[in-house]
Amino acid sequence: MEVRQFSAPEEEDLFDYFYHKPGTEPGVIAVDRDAPPSEVDLIDYTADRAVRVTNLSLDECRDYLQTGSVSWIDISGLGSASTLRQLGELLNLHPVALEEIVHVPQRPKIVDYRDRLTVVTQMPLLKENGEGFYLEQVSIVLGETYVLTVQEEPDRDAFDPVRDRIRTNRSSIRDRGNDYLAYALWDAIVDGFFPILEAYGERIEELEDEVVLDPDEQTLSKIYQIRRELLALRRAMWPQREAINTLLRDGSPLIGQDVLVYLRDCYNHAVQIIDIIETYRELTSGLMDVYLSAMGNRMNEVMKLLTVISTIFIPLTFIAGIYGMNFNTEVSPWNMPELNWYWGYPACLGAMAVMTVVMVYLFWRRGWFENASMLKADDRPKSRDRSR
Repeated sequence: MEVRQFSAPEEEDLFDYFYHKPGTEPGVIAVDRDAPPSEVDLIDYTADRAVRVTNLSLDECRDYLQTGSVSWIDISGLGSASTLRQLGELLNLHPVALEEIVHVPQRPKIVDYRDRLTVVTQMPLLKENGEGFYLEQVSIVLGETYVLTVQEEPDRDAFDPVRDRIRTNRSSIRDRGNDYLAYALWDAIVDGFFPILEAYGERIEELEDEVVLDPDEQTLSKIYQIRRELLALRRAMWPQREAINTLLRDGSPLIGQDVLVYLRDCYNHAVQIIDIIETYRELTSGLMDVYLSAMGNRMNEVMKLLTVISTIFIPLTFIAGIYGMNFNTEVSPWNMPELNWYWGYPACLGAMAVMTVVMVYLFWRRGWFENASMLKADDRPKSRDRSR
């Protein structure tokens, strides 16, 4: 019998896997090789003071966690496996909870470990050019004396309004506990959907004008792109709404009843966002139907014009074909005596011209030359005033 001894996988062996290798033990941290290094920021505050420390070590955070103040630890970047392991040891995180925080992408959800609450969300951020967005996973861990946020990227987030409220003490956030801070962070993520949806509303208005006035081949691709992006927003928000509803229904010993009232407002915002997304998706579906109808009408107009032209030339071709047979008039007087007329050729052309004018007049009286799909310049709808 052959006995084989298996060794534990090295840390660098897990870099090449976005997900775990099949059969990997739960709780193993596998980081992406291209992920930015982890940066640690901390905001510690009470009702009287607020301190922000950037680029500090997790060992330095330990002293703040032992005081009675509220500590907000913000980890940006998932590229340092050793820092993430040290984070789990510092906060006594369950290995499965740490795995859910580190590995992306995760479906938005909420997990209650009784002594801490883990929320996995998707934060939308507008691209720098203003066209489109990208989603970043953000995990919020609520403990007894701290709030931990873990982000994928260190550059941008939606938490600046919360930081300003803590720094300037403009609201009651410094008079409340860490559960209110967790709510404020989650609410900032949810409210971040509204500016993005506003941008999509403007894009849809522009597409409406384009579809009605001047649709082209690129219009269809624009409609499909917006539909795909709206679907991504829906997939990011729908599970978050369910997570908030679960927390409202089941509750948690870490969240007070006064904060649950604010969470209901956050839930209402999530429902409103989903309604707006569904409305925009219906609008894009309507734009798709209008575009297809416009293309069909344009094709019908082209076919109608070609049919009119063909109808005009059919009798002319008939006349030209008859006089192109060239029968000999010397054999029989019935063999096209017009060929020997002095004015035969002008008479034939004149008959063709008269026939053409009569048919064009009849087609015009019937309205066959009117193009229903092309509006006159005075009848075109005025573009929307976007200055408001």
